[in-house]
Amino acid sequence: MDWKELPPLSALRSFAAFAENGSVIAAGDALGVSHAAISQQLRALEGHMGVPLLDRSGRALRITPEGEVLARALKTGFGGVADAVAELTGARDARPLHVSVTPTFAASWLMPRLAGFRHAHPEIDLMIDPTPEVVTLGPDGIDVALRNGEGPWPGLETELLLSSTLVVVGAPSLVGDGPVPPVEALAQLPWLDEFGRSESSMWLQQYGFARSARGLAQVPGNLMLDGARDGQGLAVTVRMFVERDIAAGRLRVLHEAAQGGTGYHIVTRAGVMRPPLKAFVSWLRCEAAASMKAVDV
Repeated sequence: MDWKELPPLSALRSFAAFAENGSVIAAGDALGVSHAAISQQLRALEGHMGVPLLDRSGRALRITPEGEVLARALKTGFGGVADAVAELTGARDARPLHVSVTPTFAASWLMPRLAGFRHAHPEIDLMIDPTPEVVTLGPDGIDVALRNGEGPWPGLETELLLSSTLVVVGAPSLVGDGPVPPVEALAQLPWLDEFGRSESSMWLQQYGFARSARGLAQVPGNLMLDGARDGQGLAVTVRMFVERDIAAGRLRVLHEAAQGGTGYHIVTRAGVMRPPLKAFVSWLRCEAAASMKAVDV
């Protein structure tokens, strides 16, 4: 970039303020200067560029097509600068922390532990969005996503939070107490699956169980394991989520497969984390380490 070719910043700011507010008086009010100063900056900008940015033929100034091109570029550029300044100076710290998470992970892992974070950080407001959809992260939207998969996701920071094997589980009332049947025979039993694309639906597709002889019921993730415990169908889930059910005999493991490089990841935008997000990510790491340690014991 040839910085010497760029017009003065004061002239660009004046033009951007005019484009946003529609008049030299409103632009002056927005920047805290007189409308005469705005008019002077606009003429200086046109002189520097040698391009007619404003149409002065009518009673009111209007932006020319050339000016529209510059106005769009300045809106994007100054908007990005404003976002970065607000993020770095903490202007968004008061905004609730928006967390996207799969329903199964929310019900089985996050929510039972969340009281600890609330106790440690009562000043941080939270918005938990349980959805199987892969959402877009943005400066004024979702701050962090807890995604299941292999990662990484392009343009985002990805950190493995938890890794655990996938298991097919069923209640003794459905599968009995006898020998575990071969995985192929499980197609003869009813199945429960989570809405959307999840670890459960991907396993069913991989093993060809998208259809079963006795039907497949799709339910919200937080209800899938409840249905499995009640004997309504088999379910695929992360072993860590059902360890207590297995130990208590409420569920039997019928098949187990290592996830390989997959697992639950902390996914954030690149750049400096605002303090609430930084605190939440640190808490997630501590909770994950504690839960993995408990599984190993």
